[in-house]
Parts: sequence; C-alpha cells; structure tokens
Amino acid sequence: MSAKTLLKALSRYKVRSDEEMLIALASLPQDAPTDAMTAALRVLNHAHIVDKIFAANLQQHTHDFTGSWQADPPPLDQLSKDMREIGTWYVDYIAGITDAELEEHIDFAFTDGQCGRMSREEMLAHVITHGGYHRGEVGRLIPAIETTAMRDVFAGYLHETEPERRQPSA
Repeated sequence: MSAKTLLKALSRYKVRSDEEMLIALASLPQDAPTDAMTAALRVLNHAHIVDKIFAANLQQHTHDFTGSWQADPPPLDQLSKDMREIGTWYVDYIAGITDAELEEHIDFAFTDGQCGRMSREEMLAHVITHGGYHRGEVGRLIPAIETTAMRDVFAGYLHETEPERRQPSA
C-alpha cells in the first residue's frame, strides 16, 4: 500500500469520525452549556485550528493564527460546519496530490514563531493523528458520548466501509 493510498483512507476515516463525534455532541441536551461541553468545544476547535494551520502550510500560504487555542470556542453548529468544510478539503487535497509532492519538505513557522520543516506526508499524518487524540479527549470529557469515542478506530472504519474484509481470504 502506498503512502497516498493510506492517507486517503485515513483522511476519510478522520472525516467520518469527526462527523460521528459532532452528531453525538449535537444529540446531547442543548440547554445551558456545561463546563464539560465548553471544554469539549475548545478541544475540538483547537484541533480544527491546527487543521487549518496545516492546510495553509501544505499550500505554502500564510495564515493569521497566532495560537492554536481560543478561550471562547464557536457554537457547535458553526464549529461543525467549519470542521466538515476542512475535512472535505483534506480528502480532496490528498486525492489530487502526487507521490513526489507528498515527499516534498516544506518550511513553515509554528504559531510561536519557531521554524519548522516537514514533508507534506508528515503534515498529513500529524493532522490525522492529532485529530484522533483530541476526539478521544472529548470522549473522556463527556461520558455520555464515550461510546462514540471508543468506536473511533481505523480497523473498525475499514471493516464497516469495506464489509468484504470480513470474508476469509481465498
């Protein structure tokens, strides 16, 4: 399996896992926001900001972020829309990139001003693993959705989206 094939599958998995997390959060009672819900939104917003920062880095564009955390996260409906949009961008980006471009190293600046250099492949792997880490964190913050976070595994995604994998090899 090539790196591109793996990254394509992982990016689709990330989009699906993000969507399941957002649906689980939206299914909770929406009366007064709790401290846990606010913390969960801050964590997901942080992951989203990092997704946007690395999308800019991948394109060798500048961005306006001076940090990756915000004290006041956007409401869930806005954050959901934004996360869906950047998730689709990543799936499309990976579909259109060449193997040579994946291996290209790009210089960029972290939000603290420090210099960084990563290949596009490494940046994409970072975005995917970073998102998974924080979805797990949200699952721990809000026990009512913990089962959604516990199902967030790549092996499960592959077998759900490709049921033929459940069949024995010939």
